[in-house]
Amino acid sequence: MKVIIVGCGRNGSGLAQAMSKNGHSVTVIDSDAAAFAGLGKNFQGKTVEGIGFDRDILQQAEIERTDALAAFTSSDESNAVIARIAREIYHVPKVVARLYDREKAEIYRRLGVQTLSSTTWGIQRASDLLSYSTLNQIYSFGSGDVELVRVELPSLMAGYKVHDLTVLGDIHVTAIERGNKTMLPTSGTVFQRGDILYIAVTAASRNQLRKLLGINDIRGMQL
Repeated sequence: MKVIIVGCGRNGSGLAQAMSKNGHSVTVIDSDAAAFAGLGKNFQGKTVEGIGFDRDILQQAEIERTDALAAFTSSDESNAVIARIAREIYHVPKVVARLYDREKAEIYRRLGVQTLSSTTWGIQRASDLLSYSTLNQIYSFGSGDVELVRVELPSLMAGYKVHDLTVLGDIHVTAIERGNKTMLPTSGTVFQRGDILYIAVTAASRNQLRKLLGINDIRGMQL
């Protein structure tokens, strides 16, 4: 997967290193060339010096061929502009922006831009949002501490019951789409092959949900 990260501060450089180590092709943009030193000597990606919302700079970073973009400069305004350009002009499939202003974050979430606030920021969290997995986040509540995800039932879970996939306070199956109908399940509802599950999960329990579903490799699938 080809990823652009705008902003090479402590968090941006950490994300770039993590994504690069996971085998992704990473390009980092920053207006200060000295910031690239934070990537370390072993960084295998590319660097581009310039303003992250400058179209010439984005094109130099090959945004037309990019699968995901993360806007992590120190400015909410810049991150919002970069995210909007990536999403609306270049149609980048996955866009994540760090926004400290919760009202702005909510607006951009409704526009399809994943957002991280100062309270939910984390390199692993950002990597999960940028990467492709079978957990498709369709809504994020509040500051991102609780999400509603959509996932196709793994075939091996057919015959299990809702309570087998429930962790009180952390993971709850809220609805099941089966054929042309959608139902609100009880704890005893039996999963059937082909079910589409809608699950409310805390951000801290995403990995636990993956384990319960038997999802081990999150790369190569759609988040």
